[in-house]
Amino acid sequence: MGALRSLRSFKFKHLSFYLDFTLTTQVLFPVTMFAIFLIAPLVSVLYVAFQYNPIEVFRDPTYFSLTPQGEFAFIAKRYFRERWVYIIKIQGVSFGAILNSLINALVVTAVASLIGVVVAFVLARYDFPGKTFFRIFATVPLLMTPFINAFVIKKLFDWRDGLISFILNDCLNLPYRFGVEGIAGVALAQIMTFFPIVYLNVFSSMVNIDPSLEEQAENLGARGFRLFRTVTLPLSLPGLAAGAAIVFIFSLEDVAAPIVFNERRFMSYQIFSKFIEATTGQLSPVAATMALILLALALTAFAGIKEYVTLRQYAMLSRGGRWKIRVSKPGIKGLLAIYLGLLPLLVFFAFPQIGVFLYAFSVEWTGPLPRGFTLDNMAKIVIDPLVSRAVINSLSYSIVALIFIVIMGLSAAYVVARARLPGIGLLDLLVTSPIALPGLVIAVGYFYFFTTFFRGTLLD
Repeated sequence: MGALRSLRSFKFKHLSFYLDFTLTTQVLFPVTMFAIFLIAPLVSVLYVAFQYNPIEVFRDPTYFSLTPQGEFAFIAKRYFRERWVYIIKIQGVSFGAILNSLINALVVTAVASLIGVVVAFVLARYDFPGKTFFRIFATVPLLMTPFINAFVIKKLFDWRDGLISFILNDCLNLPYRFGVEGIAGVALAQIMTFFPIVYLNVFSSMVNIDPSLEEQAENLGARGFRLFRTVTLPLSLPGLAAGAAIVFIFSLEDVAAPIVFNERRFMSYQIFSKFIEATTGQLSPVAATMALILLALALTAFAGIKEYVTLRQYAMLSRGGRWKIRVSKPGIKGLLAIYLGLLPLLVFFAFPQIGVFLYAFSVEWTGPLPRGFTLDNMAKIVIDPLVSRAVINSLSYSIVALIFIVIMGLSAAYVVARARLPGIGLLDLLVTSPIALPGLVIAVGYFYFFTTFFRGTLLD
């Protein structure tokens, strides 16, 4: 009997150590919130998608085609505005909404990664006058206003009235008018917007590399590009992989660029258009199928990169202590490349944000640049009840969302970091997974779940 009491006492103390009131609350709150507002809506998407038979979308050339449709580029000589010009339009070819989204995401990820790595390497390894301004310009594209950003990029590359064509044809008198539209326009807009994500992740990895590793490689004869290829880049791969995965997911779910460029042959546009139609009726099962495919692609990228980054963490290990970041002075050729190559590129990529600012204080934008100056647009924020209500709603809901995010994030972080509970890895995966979940998929899931099970209630 005494041994039994001792065993029960030990089990009770052991259990109470792990499941005190505070810890229980911190576990149950995020789990409950995620179960109701994330897992259940996603399960409803899965349920509706399989009612339609997902294989059918792969038989429809609108959604899936192995035969390219359209021309990648269009070049023609035409009489335009009292002169003969060569019109060059980059459009891209279509393989259906599913493959278009996948190919576009891969292209955007590859190009954004290349630009991000170059910018990160220059700013992490070289010291030169004006470096602070370079770092500012490199992060400006993150200050995105999605639809207006894409609109400004479209205005830049419109072959009729775009700024690029205006400079080539009207200012330099060259017989060329250049435009980017359609699928190519979507890719360009996303590259210009998302490359700073890769830059920030790679830059963070590079400045955290133990300098002794590169110094030892130099002692063994590695210099220049060989040092970068064999040491610096491999040690930066966790940051590159994480940034590339985020860009891939953001490209898949982006709906602003396809809408602005009027490119319907993307999964995000198809889901969005069918979702808008469903506000007055029932959402099509095709939308659920597309959402399911989008979700599968995003989760595949997230799972792969999470496993890869975990396996590569040894690269950031060092012997401890503090070190000084390795920086050097570029030579004359390096300075020319930085100021004549990198600087114009960063300024050009920051132009959409500059264009948003100019457009906000202009009367209209029908030509290559905004025309007129006015404060009426700013006054409408206060005067127009629809605009003011939209601003108030955005701020109010953002604040409420931020409060819940902080509470759930802190609770989950404390439990994952401090508690030794069985299945704690699942909670970690659950909490971090929303970064990989396209917002359109969650919106579709909310529509299905809350209009089906909570119709006529406050949650409908």
